[in-house]
Amino acid sequence: MADEEAGGAERMEVSTELSQTPQLLASWWDQQVDFYTTFLHHLAQLVPEIYSAEMDPDVEKQEESIQMSIFTPLEWYLFGEDPDICLEKLKHSGAFQLCGKVFKSGETTYSCRDCAIDPTCVLCMDCFQNSVHKNHRYKMHTSTGGGFCDCGDTEAWKTGPFCESHEPGRAGTTKENLRCPLNEEVIAQARKIFPSVIKYIVEMTIWEEEKELPPELQIREKNERYYCVLFNDEHHSYDHVIYSLQRALDCELAEAQLHTTAIDKEGRRAVKAGAFAACQEAKEDIKSHSENVSQHPLHVEVLHSEVMAHQKFALRLGSWMNKIMSYSSDFRQIFCQACLREEPGSENPCLISRLMLWDAKLYKGARKILHELIFSSFFMEMEYKKFFAMEFVKARHLIEEQNVISVITETLLEVLPEYLDRNNKFNFQGYSQEKLRRVYAVICDLKYILISKPTVWTERLRMQFLEGFRSFLKILTCMQGMEEIRRQVGQHIEVDPDWEAAIAIQMQLKNILLMFQEWCACDEELLLVAYKECHKAVMRCSTSFISSSKTVVQLWGHTLETKSYRVSEDLVSIHLPLSRTLAGLHVRLSRLGAVSRLHEFVPFEDFQVEVLVEYPLRCLVLVAQVVAEMWRRNGLSLISQVFYYQDVKCREEMYDKDIIMLQIGASLMDPNRFLLLVLQRYELADAFNKTISTKDQDLIKQYNTLIEEMLQVLIYIVGERYVPGVGNVTKEEVTMREIIHLLCIEPMPHSAIAKNLPENENNETGLENVINKVATFKKPGVSGHGVYELKDESLKDFNMYFYHYSKTQHSKAEHMQKKRRKQENKDEALPPPPPPEFCPAFSKVVNLLNCDIMMYILRTIFERAIDTDSNLWTEGMLQMAFHILALGLLEEKQQLQKAPEEEVTFDFYHKASRLGSSAMNAQNIQMLLEKLKGIPQLEGQKDMITWILQMFDTVKRLREKSCLIVATTSGSESIKNDEITHDKEKAERKRKAEAARLHRQKIMAQMSALQKNFIETHKLMYDSTSEMSGKEDSIMEEDSAPAVSDYSKIALGPKRGPTVTEKEVLTCILCQEEQEVKIENNAMVLSACVQKSTALTQHRGKPIELSGETLDPLFMDPDLAYGTYTGSCGHVMHAVCWQKYFEAVQLSSQQRIHVDLFDLESGEYLCPLCKSLCNTVIPIIPLQPQRINSENAEALAQLLTLAQWIQIVLARISGYNMKHAKGENPTIPILFDQGMGDSTFEFHSILSFGIQPSIKYSNSIKEMVILFATTIYRIGLKVPPDEMDPRVPMMTWSTCAFTIQAIENLLGDEGKPLFGALQNRQHNGLKALMQFAIAQKITCPQVLIQKHLIRLLSVVLPNLKSEDTPCILSIDLFHVLVGAVLAFPSLYWDDTVDLQPSSISSSYNHLYLFHLITMAHMLQILLTIDTDLPLAQVQEESEEARSASSFLAEVSQYISGCSGCGVPGWYLWVSLKNGITPYLRCAALFFHYLLGVTPPEELFTNPAEGEYSALCSYLSLPTNLFLLFQEYWDTVRPLLQRWCTDPALLSCLKQKSTVVRYPRKRNSLIELPDDYSCLLNQASHFRCPRSADDERKHPVLCLFCGAILCSQNICCQEIVNGEEVGACIFHALHCGAGVCIFLKIRECRVVLVEGKARGCAYPAPYLDEYGETDPGLKRGNPLHLSRERYRKLHLVWQQHCIIEEIARSQETNQMLFGFNWQLL
Repeated sequence: MADEEAGGAERMEVSTELSQTPQLLASWWDQQVDFYTTFLHHLAQLVPEIYSAEMDPDVEKQEESIQMSIFTPLEWYLFGEDPDICLEKLKHSGAFQLCGKVFKSGETTYSCRDCAIDPTCVLCMDCFQNSVHKNHRYKMHTSTGGGFCDCGDTEAWKTGPFCESHEPGRAGTTKENLRCPLNEEVIAQARKIFPSVIKYIVEMTIWEEEKELPPELQIREKNERYYCVLFNDEHHSYDHVIYSLQRALDCELAEAQLHTTAIDKEGRRAVKAGAFAACQEAKEDIKSHSENVSQHPLHVEVLHSEVMAHQKFALRLGSWMNKIMSYSSDFRQIFCQACLREEPGSENPCLISRLMLWDAKLYKGARKILHELIFSSFFMEMEYKKFFAMEFVKARHLIEEQNVISVITETLLEVLPEYLDRNNKFNFQGYSQEKLRRVYAVICDLKYILISKPTVWTERLRMQFLEGFRSFLKILTCMQGMEEIRRQVGQHIEVDPDWEAAIAIQMQLKNILLMFQEWCACDEELLLVAYKECHKAVMRCSTSFISSSKTVVQLWGHTLETKSYRVSEDLVSIHLPLSRTLAGLHVRLSRLGAVSRLHEFVPFEDFQVEVLVEYPLRCLVLVAQVVAEMWRRNGLSLISQVFYYQDVKCREEMYDKDIIMLQIGASLMDPNRFLLLVLQRYELADAFNKTISTKDQDLIKQYNTLIEEMLQVLIYIVGERYVPGVGNVTKEEVTMREIIHLLCIEPMPHSAIAKNLPENENNETGLENVINKVATFKKPGVSGHGVYELKDESLKDFNMYFYHYSKTQHSKAEHMQKKRRKQENKDEALPPPPPPEFCPAFSKVVNLLNCDIMMYILRTIFERAIDTDSNLWTEGMLQMAFHILALGLLEEKQQLQKAPEEEVTFDFYHKASRLGSSAMNAQNIQMLLEKLKGIPQLEGQKDMITWILQMFDTVKRLREKSCLIVATTSGSESIKNDEITHDKEKAERKRKAEAARLHRQKIMAQMSALQKNFIETHKLMYDSTSEMSGKEDSIMEEDSAPAVSDYSKIALGPKRGPTVTEKEVLTCILCQEEQEVKIENNAMVLSACVQKSTALTQHRGKPIELSGETLDPLFMDPDLAYGTYTGSCGHVMHAVCWQKYFEAVQLSSQQRIHVDLFDLESGEYLCPLCKSLCNTVIPIIPLQPQRINSENAEALAQLLTLAQWIQIVLARISGYNMKHAKGENPTIPILFDQGMGDSTFEFHSILSFGIQPSIKYSNSIKEMVILFATTIYRIGLKVPPDEMDPRVPMMTWSTCAFTIQAIENLLGDEGKPLFGALQNRQHNGLKALMQFAIAQKITCPQVLIQKHLIRLLSVVLPNLKSEDTPCILSIDLFHVLVGAVLAFPSLYWDDTVDLQPSSISSSYNHLYLFHLITMAHMLQILLTIDTDLPLAQVQEESEEARSASSFLAEVSQYISGCSGCGVPGWYLWVSLKNGITPYLRCAALFFHYLLGVTPPEELFTNPAEGEYSALCSYLSLPTNLFLLFQEYWDTVRPLLQRWCTDPALLSCLKQKSTVVRYPRKRNSLIELPDDYSCLLNQASHFRCPRSADDERKHPVLCLFCGAILCSQNICCQEIVNGEEVGACIFHALHCGAGVCIFLKIRECRVVLVEGKARGCAYPAPYLDEYGETDPGLKRGNPLHLSRERYRKLHLVWQQHCIIEEIARSQETNQMLFGFNWQLL
C-alpha cells in the first residue's frame, strides 16, 4: 500500500518535472500503460490552475498556457514529431468532398428551388458563389444558426451537388492522394487518444454534481472557492435579468449589462465568486428578485470552482478535437467509432447517445460546441451519418429498418396526452406555447421523413408504412371533433376560448396530411388498405350519430328520415381531419380509377355515405350560421376559426375537403335525398315549405343569408371540379384558375399572388410555371411594385362564384368585371364558364341540377321575387339561382353536343319548362324569368336573364334536331338570331355612350366660358396671386414693364436692370385671411427647417476640431465639410398665428403620454399643412424696388474706377479705426503708392456717390428676424441661443451661402436649368432668406458688422491683413462674397444719421466686390489645377487660351514651382471654365434673389451651350475672364503679388492631398453591387472590431461612406455627452452631422437616422425580378439593384429631405413605445 502511494507520489513528481517541454511529456505519456488515467491526472493538476480566474480571466494568457501544457503535448503524442510540420502536410494533402461549414446566427444561406431535395438543403456563401446553382432559381435566407452547408452531399441535390472547390477529382487531387497519407502509427495513436479525450468531454459536459468532481480528477487539496452561476432561459427578457442582477448583486448598470450579454451569448456566466455560503445567498437573492418581475425565477446554480474549470476546459478540448478532425477523414472515422462504442459492462448507452439524451439540458455555449463536433465528424462521413441517424431514431431506410413514422407519431402521442379530455379528444385550452413548440418540431421531423416518396415499394416497407399510418390515424382520431362548441343564446360568452393552438397544429399538419395521401396513392393496393383503415376510424368516431333518434323531412313528394340534430342547438366542431383525409383518399382512388374495387375492401352495407357526409356538412352549416350572425355571442374565437377554415393556409385540408366530401355524397346518394339532407341541416326545410310568414325583419334577414349560403354551397358541389380526381384537370390548370381569379379582382404583385396560393411541402406554389400563360407583367416605376395583369383571353374563365373568394373578394371581382364589360360596350351578364367534365366516380353529381327538389327550390325563389308581398328573397339569392340554371343548361348543352339526343338522360331543359303545378295559373321557369325581366329593381340582372333565355333556346334547338341537315341550318340560324339580337343591343349601347359623350362636352364648354368670364371680371385678383401659384417673376415683368430692353437683364454695375417687384398678397394657412406683404405691416412667416448638412463635403467624416463655443464661422473651409442648410416647405402663416399654434402644440404635448415625434425644446413642430418637420420660421420681407438712372451711372463710371473705389473703402475703414482707437496711434492701412492722383480720399468720400435713408421695418418683422437668426446660430453651432452673440450675423451669411450652393449643386446634379426648374418651395425659400439677410444686419450693432466686413475684405485686400486672416486657398470664396455684399452697407453708417448706399452706389459696390472676389477665385482654381490628367486633346490656341498662359506666366514669377507651368493654355482655359461655373451659378442665384433683377432667358431653359455666356452677361463679366485682370491690371497686380507670396498659401500648395480642386466633386451615395448576394458576401466577412466572438452581428452599411458597422450591439456602443449611443448613431454624428442613410445588410432594409433618437425605415433599392422589395429576406428571391430607386434615395439626401421623411413616417406609424433608435 505504502509503496503504491510512494510510487504515486514519485510518478507525480516525474510528471511535473517533465512537463517542461511538450516533447518530453509526450514521450513520457508513451511509456504509461493506461493513457486515460495518466491524461486525467495531468488535467486534474493543470486545469484548475489555468482556469482559476473565472470572473475576469486573462484570455490570452489562458490560451497560451493551455496550448503549451496540454494541446501541444497531445499533438506531439499523436504524431510522434513536430505537430506543425505534420498538420501543414495534412492540410495540402487532399480536398474534402463535403463542405460541412456550420452556420452562425445571421449568416446567409442559399437553397436552390430547382435542385434541392427539400428547402433544408442549403449552401454557404462560398460554395454557392462557386456552384451551378448561382444561375438557377435560388432563394437566400438568414440562418438562425446551427445548421450546416450541404455542399458535396449527393443525397441533398438532384443536380450539381458539388461546388468547384469540393468537386471530387479536381485538378491537383488525384485519386491516390485523396486519402490523407496517415501512417499506421498515427492512426494507432489516434485510436488510443481519441476515446479518452471524448470520454472526458462527455463526462464533464453532462456532469451533474455541483460541488464534487469525479474521483479520478480529485487529486488536489479541495479549496473553498465557489461560483454563483446564472443560466440563460426562455422566460426572461434582457431587462429583467439586468434588473435582477443590479438588485441582487448591488452592482453598476454596466456590469449587469456585461453579465447579461455574456449569458445571452454563452448560455451561462459566473456572476459572483466566493465561499459557498456567500454564493448560496446571492443565488437566493437573484431568484427572489427575478420572481418579482416574472412568474419564473431565473435558473441559478452554485458550482465549485474546479467543476467550473473542467467544464470550461472540456469545451475548449472539443474545439481542439474539431480542428484535428478537420485534417483527415481517418481521424473523423476513429472519432465516430469511439463515440458509437458501448462500454462493456456498463448499463450506459454509447457516448453519442448519452450526449443526445442530455442535449436539452445543455446551455448554449456547450450545445454549440458539441453540435459542431457532431457536424464535423458524423455528418462529414456518409456511412457514419446513417449510424448516427439510427441512433437518433432508436429515412426509406429508416422506415424499413426502424419504423420511424411510428416512432415519431408515438412520440407525439406521448407528448400530447396531457391535452386529452374525457372523450379522448384534444383540448388545448390554457396550453403553453413552449410545449407546443416541441409538438411542431416533431411534426416537422415527420415532414422531412415523408418529403421524398419511395419509387420502389418492398413488402416490408409497405407493412411498416401502414403501421405508421395507423398510428398517425390515432392522432387524427383524437383531433376528430375536438374542441366542440355550442351556440350561446341569451348572454355573451364570458371568456374567449383559446383557438390558436388547434388551428396552429392544423396548419402544421396540412402538408403532412397531403403527403400521407400522396404516399398512399403511390400504389393501388396500399391506397385501398389505407382507405379501409381510415373509413374504420371515421366510423368509430361517428357511433353516437348512428345510434341516435330520427326525424322525418317531407318536401315536394320526397321524404327523408334523418338524425334529429341542429347545428344551432347541439355541439359542433370545426376539426375533422379524419373525414377530410378520407375525402382526400377517395379523390386519389378516383384518379387511379380504382373506385370500382372499393367494395372489396369496404362492403356497400358498411359504407354509410350519409354518416360520412354528416360532419363536413355540419361544418359548412356552422360557417353559414356565423355569416348570418347567429353565433355573435360566441365571441371572436369562432370568427377567427372560420376565417382560418377558409384561409389559404388551412383550406386544402379543411374547407376544400369538406366540399369534396359533399361531392362524394352527391355522387353516391339519391339527389333528392341529398338535397333534403342539406335543407334539413341548414334548418331551411320550413323556409321552403311555404309555411313561413313572418314580420320579424331580423329573422327574415337570417333566413335570407342562410338560403344564400346554402345555394352557394350547392353551386360549389356541382360546379367546382378543379381538383385532379374530381374533374379531368391537371395541377397546372388548377393553379392557373386560382391565379386568373385572383387577377380578376385587381392586378397584383407576385408576392400577393404567391401569398394567396397554397404552398406544398417544399414551400412551392407552382406559380412560376403557369403565370406567364395567363398574365403579363408590368414593371414598376420609381416607387410601388411590379404587377401582373390578366391577359384578355383568360377573362372568359372568370367564375363569379369561385369557391376560394372571400365575401369582399367576390364583390370586388364582380364589380371589376362588370365595369370592364361596360367599358367594352358588352352586356353585363357574367354566366359561369363551361366547367370541365367530372371524373367517372363523380359523374352522378350533376343529377343534383335536374332533380325535383332543386327545381322546386329555384321555382320557389323566382315566385317569391315576383310576389310583391314577399320579402324572403334578395338579389344575391336570385343571382345564385340564375347561376345554377346556367350550370344546368351548360351541362345539358355539353352533353348534347357530345352524344346523340336519345342517349342523353340529363333533362334539365324538360324539367325547367314543366309547369310548377296543375293549377290554372301555374308557370314554368321560363315564364317566371320573362316576368322577372320586367321588374324595375332587377335592372342589373336583365342581361343575365336574357343570356339564360337564349341558352334555353339553344338547348331546345339541340333537343329538337330530328335530322342532321335541319340541325345544322337551325343551329346556325339560332346562332344568327342570337347575333342579331346581340348586335342590336350593341348598337343601342353605342348610341347611348355617344349621346352621353356629347352631353359631357357641352357642359365642359359652358364651364370654361364661365371661367373665362370670371377671370376677366376679377383680373386684378389674378394678377396679385400669380406669384403664389408659382409662376416665375419673368411672366409678371413682361406685363408690368414692357419697356425693359434686353440689356437690363444685368444684375451688377451701372447697367443694372430694374427690380421686378409686384404686390404680394398671401393667405395664412392657419386663419385663412389674406394680407399684403409690406415692410410696415405685421410679419408673415414661412415655416422652415434649419439643419446641419454634409451634403457637399469634400472630406467626409472630417472630425469637428472645435466645439461650437469656440468655433469662428466667418470663413467656410473650401471642403464645405459642415454647412447649415435652411429649407422651407413654402407654407405661409401670420407670425401671430404661428406663435399661437406653437404654444398649442406645446400644451398638447405635455398632456400626451407617448414618445414625442419632435423636440419642442429646440423649437420643432410639424407644418400645419403638409406635416413637414420644421424648427423655425423665416419672416417674409418684400423686395425694395430700386431703379438706376442710366445716364448718371454712365457718368459715374468715369469717376469711380476700381482703384478709386478701393481707396475710398480703405479711407472709410481707416477713419473708423481712428474713431474707435481714440487717442492711440491708429493703424492706418498703408494705401497704394501715393502717386495715384492726390490722396484726396477721406472719411466722407464714400457718401458722395449716392446715399439714401435706411429702411424702417415694423417691430413684428424685427422680432421674427431676431428669432430666425438666433435659430440658425443655435442649430448651426450647436450652442444655446444667444441673440447678442457676435457670431449671429456670420451664421446668417453662412446659411445663405450654403443653401444657395446646395440648391445649385442639386440642379446641376439633375441637369436642370438654373432658374427654370426651381420648385416653388425652393423659390419662395430663397427669396425670403435673402431678404431676411438684408434685414438681419439692422438688428445688430453696426460696429460689429463693420468688424466682420473688414475681416472678410482683408482676404482680397491684403492691406487690411490682420494676423488671423486665412490664406486664399483655405476658404470658400462664395461665402466671402455673400458676407461682404450683405455687410457692405455698414460702411455707410454713422452715429448721427442712419444711411445706406443708394441704388447707384450699391450697384458699383456689388460690381467691384464681385469682380475682386472672382479674380481671387480664378487664382484659386488655377493654383489647384490637376495637372496629372492625360492631356490628349490638342486644340488650336484660342484667345482665351493665350491669355491663360500669359496670366499663369505672371503668377509663376511670384510662386516658385507653380504647378500649372508647362500646361497648355487650352487646358488651363477649359479647367478654369469648368471650375468657375458653379461659383458663377451660385452668384447668379444670389444676386437675383437679393436684387430681383430678371436673369436672361437662357438661364430658364436647359443648361446647354448658352449658359456660360448668359451667366457672364448677367453678372457683367467678360466671357474671356482673363480680360478682368487686363482691365484692372495696375490695381490688381500688387494684390496678386501679395496673395501669391503669402507663406500660408505656399504651405497649402505643398500638402497636395488636402487641396480642394474645382469644380468640387459632386457627392453621391456609394456604388452598390448589382447583385445583392455580393453585399451579403461582404457582410459575411465582416468582423466586429471590438469583440472576438463571432456571435450574431447586425452588419450595417453606411451609404455615405461605405463603412460597415456593427449595429445594435453592446460591444460597439459609445458614450456621447453622457448618453449611450449605438455604433450607427455615433457614426452618423461624424459622417453626416447626425443625418445618415444605412443599409441593414442581412435584412435588406434601408434606415434613415437623424440626431440621437430619430429614425425610420425606407424601402431598399434592391428589387427581385417581380419589382418588389424583400425586407428581412422573407421571400428570399434573388435581388438586384434598381438604379432609379437608388437615385431617388440619393435625391432624398441631396434635397435635405431625410429629416422630413423621418418625421412623416413617424407621424403615420405612431407607436406607444417606438424602436430605440439611439442604440442602433
